[in-house]
Amino acid sequence: MTTIEAIKKQSRGDKPIEPLIFEKHVAGVIGVDFPPLDVSETEVPEGVAGGSTTLPSFGQHDVMAHYTHLSDRNFSVDGNFYPLGSCTMKHNPRINEWGAALPGFACLHPLQDDDTIQGALRLLYETRTMLEEIAGLHEVSLQPAAGAHGEFTALKVIRAYFADHGQPNRTVVLAADTAHGTNPASCTMCGASVETVRTVNGQTDLEHLKEVIAIIGAENIAAFMITNPSTAGLFDANIKEIADIVHEAGAKLYLDGANMNALLGRVRPGDFGADAMHYNTHKTFSTPHGGGGPGSGPIAVTEELAPYLPIPQVMMADDGSFYLDRSRDKTIGKVRSFICQFGVLVRCWSYISACGPKGLRNVSETAVLNANYLAAKLCTTYSMPFFDPKNGKFCAHEFVTVPQTLLDKGVTLIDIAKRMIDYGVHPPTMHWPMHDCLMVEPTETESKQALDSFVDVMLQIAEEISSEIELVQQSPLESDIARADEVAAARKPILTFK
Repeated sequence: MTTIEAIKKQSRGDKPIEPLIFEKHVAGVIGVDFPPLDVSETEVPEGVAGGSTTLPSFGQHDVMAHYTHLSDRNFSVDGNFYPLGSCTMKHNPRINEWGAALPGFACLHPLQDDDTIQGALRLLYETRTMLEEIAGLHEVSLQPAAGAHGEFTALKVIRAYFADHGQPNRTVVLAADTAHGTNPASCTMCGASVETVRTVNGQTDLEHLKEVIAIIGAENIAAFMITNPSTAGLFDANIKEIADIVHEAGAKLYLDGANMNALLGRVRPGDFGADAMHYNTHKTFSTPHGGGGPGSGPIAVTEELAPYLPIPQVMMADDGSFYLDRSRDKTIGKVRSFICQFGVLVRCWSYISACGPKGLRNVSETAVLNANYLAAKLCTTYSMPFFDPKNGKFCAHEFVTVPQTLLDKGVTLIDIAKRMIDYGVHPPTMHWPMHDCLMVEPTETESKQALDSFVDVMLQIAEEISSEIELVQQSPLESDIARADEVAAARKPILTFK
């Protein structure tokens, strides 16, 4: 049996349609027995009470069965290949979940005295120092709650530094045209304007960078934000020269650390000139990802920026105990409630500790190898603007394909993406960083068998476009839900059941 035949045999379309929970309602059934009231019952005032809720009634087992069936319909990192480019959707080891759920961690109160949470503070301190070493920078703040929040926090630190040094006029931030959308948004949130720097073939245009600096005036520039490797999956080989140009203007180089999964153990951003950066722990260190949270976006900075980091900062005293420093004179203050996203950072500590230095290097090397393996297997069928191994052009942890030859046959990019769902593969990122592209990131946690199956799927879809184009245009055919009208769903959502 071929891979394609096996995938078809496992079709999710063979499952019966799952009715809505309202349609399963059984009148009079109660799934929970509440304890008797220990206070007198009070009527809700007529002016406060709303209308009837008409919620469905269920027994306990029926509730469990319903939501278990719904979970079977989900695409997930645990159940499917999920090559969502730039998002690094990789396996979350279950030992991380076990560690975060330990009562000594999960049952702490964020306002406990320092001497009652020594274990938690030690874990945070060790996490901080490990992230400092990985970045090659002086100090890390664990406080930001997500990657974009880390960008915002680091930019606030940079602006505080310049204000403290008599340069409050440095309010312009440069960003590459392939930057994540959060980059300009973070700049705007902290009161800075953004100017775009052009990239050519995925690399920063050095002459345009110099030109933009000259036009704006070096004295007005606070930082240059760059993602390296870029969203096109390319490492900018001129990064040291970029850093020199930015530093010559008196500005700071900020690294969007979204793609650190390609660099772990191979290069430290501080060594190529980064002054500040953020981590996305959900991308790089296998903490949970998706659903709007939880997240964590620690930032790492140079020694001259460190005094401006948020408080409280976890520290180690001379006697080996740990405490929270709440009194830094130049700090930008708190940027979130309490200390940090603690449960997420327990998972981060567990992952880094389990990998160790050699393991982290293996993570990045395998991620890059997997991406190049897929690109090499698919490049003759799916055109790739930046991948040309015959001329020494390889990708980093992800690659971009613009399958124009296939699109010219009468399908759209959405057709290809929807057909992938039929074969149990989550579609990659689409139309970014360029139009009509797929951005594929396999990560290091996928086996060669999984990668080969993905290659088979993509080649099968290309064959179908040539011989059975209707299949692709009408897909998904094997999923629980047919192709949805996504524009109408966004503009005119139906939020109630009638």
